[in-house]
Amino acid sequence: MNDSQLSVDASARASTAEIPIFEARRISKSYGHVEALIDTNFEVRRGEVVGLLGDNGAGKSTLIKILSGVVQPDSGEFFREGRSVDISTRKKSEEDGGIQTIYQDIALVKSMSIMRNIFAGREPTNALGFMRVKEMRSTAMEILDEYVRIAGITSPNILVEELSGGQAQAVAIARAVHFKRDILLLDEPTSALSVRETEKVLNIMRELADAGVSCVFVTHNLYHAFRVCDRFSILAHGQNVRDCKKSETSLNELTDIIMTH
Repeated sequence: MNDSQLSVDASARASTAEIPIFEARRISKSYGHVEALIDTNFEVRRGEVVGLLGDNGAGKSTLIKILSGVVQPDSGEFFREGRSVDISTRKKSEEDGGIQTIYQDIALVKSMSIMRNIFAGREPTNALGFMRVKEMRSTAMEILDEYVRIAGITSPNILVEELSGGQAQAVAIARAVHFKRDILLLDEPTSALSVRETEKVLNIMRELADAGVSCVFVTHNLYHAFRVCDRFSILAHGQNVRDCKKSETSLNELTDIIMTH
């Protein structure tokens, strides 16, 4: 291969690397006379943790619901690695957008085991339609150990209602990662956790990003955001007011931006 070919290949790789894994362009949503989002843009790149920040009423919740396929925007476009996608339902958001949303209330069935929660709706079965329980149990423990190692989870048969908040978050994250979602959208995941459990969830986000899984961290806690995020997208009154890398700002500046808009 000659030098010109190498140069072309390098340029192609650089161009590909610049394409966001997911992008929302000019998203608008109104509820009557209230404009929740106004031409809002949002993007996620592979292997980064993005902090979605803003005060109450900034539009974060509406944007989360739209990205999750729960709410339909009035206008706007969505792209997955440069290709237009439809995320108008939860299923399409997950499968076409590559997004898995982990809400503050986690959305696990507390009366079911860790194993059953991980495979809920996706249980592997044999030719007769019976669940392959041994395989499910082995796989459940394997992904918990590999992706979200957390003390106290010693068996996939433990009921979710017996877990702490941090352990339950770990199960929800493990489920999302196992089913190959490229982006985890975490809505206030640390708000009800202890200091130790919060530490673990923050570490999980960084470990996932290092492994190529992108995370969107929605939080009011700017200290947590500044510690774990690579980039920040700040909303105010439904509009973009700042998008910057961690290296381009400071905790005090982020606080000032949110307080003055």
